[in-house]
Amino acid sequence: MSGQDRREQFAAEARAERPDLSVLCLLLATEGDPELDERVMDWAQIELDRLAGMLPYGLRGPRAWASAVTELLGGQQGFHGTPADYDRLPSSFLHEVLRRRRGLPILLSVVWMEVARRAGAPVYGLALPGHFVVGFGDPEEAVVVDPFAGGASLGAGPAELAQGPRVAARTLDIVLRILNNIRAWASARPEHSGVALWALELALLLPSHPAALRYDRAKLLVERGQFAYGAAELESYALVIDAIDPPAAGRIRAEALSARALLN
Repeated sequence: MSGQDRREQFAAEARAERPDLSVLCLLLATEGDPELDERVMDWAQIELDRLAGMLPYGLRGPRAWASAVTELLGGQQGFHGTPADYDRLPSSFLHEVLRRRRGLPILLSVVWMEVARRAGAPVYGLALPGHFVVGFGDPEEAVVVDPFAGGASLGAGPAELAQGPRVAARTLDIVLRILNNIRAWASARPEHSGVALWALELALLLPSHPAALRYDRAKLLVERGQFAYGAAELESYALVIDAIDPPAAGRIRAEALSARALLN
């Protein structure tokens, strides 16, 4: 399957009535890992199923679920994160996190969620400021664990989560956050601007994406030396925001003129 086919599949899944988080994570990873083919994607799904099948039957209540999933994934299977994982792009790829048992907080949380969900647990992600964790049970009284710390408990109830929202993260918000993490990784490494570009282009395929992503992409195109294309995209974005913020639109048109000047 070609890269264009993958993107079309990603866009279709993102617009599905119930987007599949694991499928979206694997499809986005194909942009950064040319070795990720159908065989590896199938293996990743089978591995998630296998892990779910290792959970005990008859679990009841959020605390029992949190304990069992943590004992399996953080204990027996050794899933966790370290500071060094922030320096590795594969830490944002689901198949690599499954293979290495290491990754960023949000990808480890995806593993926790997908394994627990397959087993029938009341599980969801919680996007805290600067961190991502997993909750079991009612979000207002959730039993919360930190997959990056191997599943360490963050307690239950409102007091322990006063620092952040207790709203279950939506699938597409999780995917956008993963793509933003990839962009942040690439922004610190100018030689990997191509990575930032594909992350932006995938984010633009998500429904209801932030309009400012179009501006970010246009600027990146100019930075990568695609002056005519970037200028055209800047002018297109200026048209979009002209009605709501004319001064900003004027500044963006000036940027487009500067980009076109670089062609001479």
